[in-house]
Amino acid sequence: MACTALGTVALAAPLSAQQASTTSASAANAGDQTQLSTITVKGKKVEKGSVADSPLATRTTADEIAKKDIADVKDLGNTVDPSVTYVKNSKSINIRGLEADRVLTTVDGIPVPYFFDNIYGFGGGADTFDFNALSSVDVLHGADSSRTGSGALGGALVMRTLEPEDLIGAGKTFGGMAKLGYDSSERSFIGSAAVAKKIENTSIMFQSSYKYGHETKTKGNVDSFGVTRTKADPLTEIQRNFLFKLRQQLEGGHTIGITAERYDADSTKDYRSNASYGTTYKAGNLDATQDKSRDRLSLDYKYESTDKDSLIDSGMATLYWQRSKRIEGTSAIRTTAPVGFYQRLMQSDEKAVGFTGYLNSDFNTGPLSHRVTVGGDLRFSQTSYYLAGQDSCNILFARACASYHTNQAYAPDVNGYKLGVYIEDKISLGDGPVSLTPGVRFDWYKYDPQNSAAWMANSGYSGVPNASSDSRLSPKLRAAWEVTPDVELFAQFSTAFKAPNEYQMYVNYANPVFSYRTIGNPDLKPESSYGFDVGANLGDDDFGGRVTGFSNRYKNFIDSDVVFNTGYSNGETSYFNRDNVRISGVEASIHKTFPIGVTLHGSVAYARGTDLDTDQILATVAPVKAIVGAAYNAENWGTDVTLVAAGGVDKNSTAKSKPGGYGVVNLTGWIEPDMAKGMRIQGGVYNLFDRQYYDALEVKDVNNANALYSEAGRYFKISVTQRF
Repeated sequence: MACTALGTVALAAPLSAQQASTTSASAANAGDQTQLSTITVKGKKVEKGSVADSPLATRTTADEIAKKDIADVKDLGNTVDPSVTYVKNSKSINIRGLEADRVLTTVDGIPVPYFFDNIYGFGGGADTFDFNALSSVDVLHGADSSRTGSGALGGALVMRTLEPEDLIGAGKTFGGMAKLGYDSSERSFIGSAAVAKKIENTSIMFQSSYKYGHETKTKGNVDSFGVTRTKADPLTEIQRNFLFKLRQQLEGGHTIGITAERYDADSTKDYRSNASYGTTYKAGNLDATQDKSRDRLSLDYKYESTDKDSLIDSGMATLYWQRSKRIEGTSAIRTTAPVGFYQRLMQSDEKAVGFTGYLNSDFNTGPLSHRVTVGGDLRFSQTSYYLAGQDSCNILFARACASYHTNQAYAPDVNGYKLGVYIEDKISLGDGPVSLTPGVRFDWYKYDPQNSAAWMANSGYSGVPNASSDSRLSPKLRAAWEVTPDVELFAQFSTAFKAPNEYQMYVNYANPVFSYRTIGNPDLKPESSYGFDVGANLGDDDFGGRVTGFSNRYKNFIDSDVVFNTGYSNGETSYFNRDNVRISGVEASIHKTFPIGVTLHGSVAYARGTDLDTDQILATVAPVKAIVGAAYNAENWGTDVTLVAAGGVDKNSTAKSKPGGYGVVNLTGWIEPDMAKGMRIQGGVYNLFDRQYYDALEVKDVNNANALYSEAGRYFKISVTQRF
């Protein structure tokens, strides 16, 4: 093996005949396609110098996404990687027990922002992408800012979108695919299509998808109003995605291109489970709405040297503009004063311009071989939080009107500046099996609040807060020993940090009438961590696995608390730095494929998080979770039965609800009909025995969660994919 990054091993059966053909096509096409230098890692290719080029990263390819019918991050955590999931309640990714903005999410190297809102709970943001548009998903496990920068305390979800060569087969100049699917758990239909065309050295690609769905059903059946309701609230959602790419190959191994991307999703929920449904708010006229979008335009550059003596072997760079926006709130008809139409919409917005890139260079100094990666990123952003509102207070004033704070900014608009540069060097003695990889990253950030009419309208306005800035060095050291071509041992020490976000530093929401306030803290320190990972990557696609033990310590964890001695009798919520937190655990996977076509596969993730000052168990750390199964694959059909099991929540956890463990069985299958070349039909029955169970992370902030918060009972998915 040529690198220490081993990623994840395949957990299921080998690729189908069609998929193998696609892989061969890609290889055959490499001669006339300019691609970044890749390294084969346990049968998977990762770009040299990328985030996936690390033993802490696991990769899920487009073939695996399609074969396992992975529609979102939650599916990823229930089929491939039990250490990662999407938490709908916090609208964020959770890796190794951390979520929200402590997990970095990127699309083609561009960070996707996470918006905070601890007042109304309208935050989120790490969910504005479409799995149908992805060529790979890399999960970086653990605290490692050496390549990703601020935010990777728990890890990072690193996604790459489709390229034209992913669709165009060997010897062809045109290719594409179309897919139709249905998911009964949310009564959703989805259609997606992608086409690509190559004309000499120019390639162009279009991809688009559309989804129409409803609420995810629960095991509850009480169709009442208010807190006694256990049936899911009626919901309608529409999701759209568009991706365009243009690539031009130039002489000397250079490729330039343009990417345009648009994602948006709108949903409206009849909020029947709200405690005031049918009393304060007219039944049938209380809607919870959400509109989230992300737009991106980028200039892309890739380089693969055609000269073996070149100082620079490969590299990539992206110059981008991106806008992310969330509008979330409620619209209702009030039956109590102020009577009439009533609407509250939190508008969170970030516009960003930035640059990201890296270069790779392989060279020798005497008996030592070096593989150096140098990279960095630069980002300028403008962030705003604004609460819009409509009501009848201007017509007939009611006592409650005095407590409303609408049509004003909850925090000043903030100009953000971020700079990061890093270098690492994999050093080995010639082509020897032992390597040492030191690395270091420097990050600097500055937040500069701006005055505006919306901020001056804030009831707690007292001027513009001072600017804040800080910097951080993040060193890393990794050692690896390739015992045999199929066995590699590694140990890594790494560090990470997360800058406070604009909301935590500058929010100002005061309600003098009811005597409470939420206030930011501009003196917050960046969160930081250091950790150790020790593990092994074993075997190959037929028989292998991986195991990693880890322990991470965190300093200056940003938390909130309520105090009652500040002139607000109902409390003032403010932010502070918590001293010491530790998260430790083990992750492992194994697979074995037999000549008769049978594959046994399994994976497990266990972690325990503790506040070392209070000895409390962190609620964001999920109980132990395992995925085990058996699959059979013939030439043109296959099936898989999988058990997904999780333990119960520790009684000493800070979680408000502590559900017990569960085990659910999923049965899936696929077929590629001989009479329809390029067609694949697949489907599955999930939660086969219709168990009622709870995701611990979804109910950790819910007091005494009832069946309203349960996961879906028995449901099925089916899809038809046609490649051409």
